[in-house]
Amino acid sequence: MNTVTKITANHLAQRNVSAFKAYDVRGVVGETIDADLVHRIARAAAYILGARQAVVGFDARESSPEFAGAAIQGISDAGGDTLDLGLCGTEEVYFATGARKADLGIMVTASHNPISHNGLKLVGPAARPLSESEFAAIKELTASGDFAPSTLIGTYQEGSLKARKAYMQHIQSLISIDQIGKVKIVFNCGNGAAGPTLRYLLDALAARGSQISSVLVQADPDPSFPNGIPNPLLPENHGATADAVREYGADFGVAFDGDFDRCFLFDGEGKFVEGEYVVALIAAAVLKDSPRATIVHDPRVVGAIDATVAKNGGQAVASKTGHAFVKATMRRAGAAYGGEMSAHHYFRDFFYCDSGMLPWLKVAELLGATGQSLSQAVAELRTDFPSSGEINFKVANKAAALDRVRSALQDKASKVDELDGLSLTFDTWRFNLRASNTENLLRLNIEGKDAEDVQLKVAKISNLINA
Repeated sequence: MNTVTKITANHLAQRNVSAFKAYDVRGVVGETIDADLVHRIARAAAYILGARQAVVGFDARESSPEFAGAAIQGISDAGGDTLDLGLCGTEEVYFATGARKADLGIMVTASHNPISHNGLKLVGPAARPLSESEFAAIKELTASGDFAPSTLIGTYQEGSLKARKAYMQHIQSLISIDQIGKVKIVFNCGNGAAGPTLRYLLDALAARGSQISSVLVQADPDPSFPNGIPNPLLPENHGATADAVREYGADFGVAFDGDFDRCFLFDGEGKFVEGEYVVALIAAAVLKDSPRATIVHDPRVVGAIDATVAKNGGQAVASKTGHAFVKATMRRAGAAYGGEMSAHHYFRDFFYCDSGMLPWLKVAELLGATGQSLSQAVAELRTDFPSSGEINFKVANKAAALDRVRSALQDKASKVDELDGLSLTFDTWRFNLRASNTENLLRLNIEGKDAEDVQLKVAKISNLINA
């Protein structure tokens, strides 16, 4: 990357830290986040964690190289040494932090946020999530600027190629290339950071005899995002991947978000594969290699996942939604894999971190072993475990709406679970209703015995929410 950004800010001035969110930092460039703030955050993080070794990478956004330079300068000012990965994916920062036993990892990214935004994802030693107290202390020190003078000035090392080779070798060690067999896959990188890493991975797999035939769409990183911000979860963004799958006769499609810590799947007919079915398929793939392993999942939709895990001899454990909660649950349980409907997939053998590359590889491995197509595998799950998909309700009072649903239905439920929102289980159906942490939204997921029953229950609970 370019020379480390020179920061000349007055560190004694109180600083606006509204860009700090629950677990990461996100803001509007030039308004709530800039290079000075990033410098202060990195310096504070290095100080709070006592970081002697750190890793920094950045996504494809226009401001990201400058922000990465500011982060490196902040770490250096705190006396820490930094490995600069350059343009990369969040999982490459996670891997390098864990593999190199670094004390701090910082990824400059706003993932799927609007083009005017940017932010930071931070991890501690062993690529673990920061604790609430650590994150709060970093925020407080960033705001005050009351930094203790350091007697050391850290060094800077550019190491993107060596780090990427190590990352690739590790990814390949977690899959069976022979088992994948012959398959044609469309990859939509959304002009984000995924393209260079994906090309490197596909070349590495081909050198080892892989029979993956690939079609890359929107593969070149472009900070102007000419095809829109890469957020494949939105229905309006499905078309580019779905059309390419059908045009090229692919077996399935993969679409990445901006920093490719998430990937989304499309079957051979171009249909978007819902998150709970992807979690179930990856769980089955992981249990092939790790019999009787624990699988962690979020509590929004559980039928397909619980049944698949039980069928394959594993143990399913629910966790509150959110990466910090899932990773903590996985660590406590020693779980081999954890998955969320939102397309975050975590692997014990990847430092309990999320990856966007391992999920599609594990699904390809499973399909190669079973001889099924993705369309066939997902059709079975959709038939046996129909669900509504997540439905968002904009409400003036989230607590009051939730209480209306609770009052009307809780006494009739055979099981009540408040791990994350309200989950009620009945004889033939189940729902989870949870409040958004950031918006006046209630998020509803329903699963039942058949599609018609699910829609009836959607109407019933919708009436209660909107009463």
